[in-house]
Amino acid sequence: MKTYDLFVVKLESTTKDTLVTDSGLELYIDASFNEFEHRTTEGPVVCVPFKYDTGVEVGDTLYFHHLVVMGGNNSGQVFTEEDNTYIVKYDPEFAIANQAIAYKSQKDGKIRCLTGWCLLKPVEQEELTIKSDIIEVVDYSEKLPTKGEVAYLCKEGKEMGLNPGDIVGFKENRDYRLTIDGQEYYRTRAEDLFGVYVEV
Repeated sequence: MKTYDLFVVKLESTTKDTLVTDSGLELYIDASFNEFEHRTTEGPVVCVPFKYDTGVEVGDTLYFHHLVVMGGNNSGQVFTEEDNTYIVKYDPEFAIANQAIAYKSQKDGKIRCLTGWCLLKPVEQEELTIKSDIIEVVDYSEKLPTKGEVAYLCKEGKEMGLNPGDIVGFKENRDYRLTIDGQEYYRTRAEDLFGVYVEV
């Protein structure tokens, strides 16, 4: 089977409803409690879009937006129910329309970002502290993340002169969280990055 401009992934489940402890004990989670956190956002590729050269091959692991399994009537973008396959939209021009974020090659195990997306490791946000001889004010209110360490870059991020390890600033509410191999990342569009922090 071939698809023109879409990826197709095969999923065992649309939710991550089990947790294995260090001792090997398997626990079941009520995935409806925090459905965004417990939605499946990765799966093996069974079809690649023949219209585009993405570098992705059948068998690679594709990381995608949660709407792939949540869209529509909360049933996701089902390709075929009997095979548990789902459509992942791909747009090489606009990251915002691209549900395919990154992939891991089965050949070399490397993670590569797709059009417009970068993966950032969270970094500790600074607290606002105002100090004097009389009073100390510390702002403990929860801040939205606006800073991350570059882990993986798309072509557009590389063209901006960014490198893995750079600490970058990004616009508020652009910290969509994605977990890959136990590491949490922020999936952020390259165009939402506004600068690199440098030590002076």
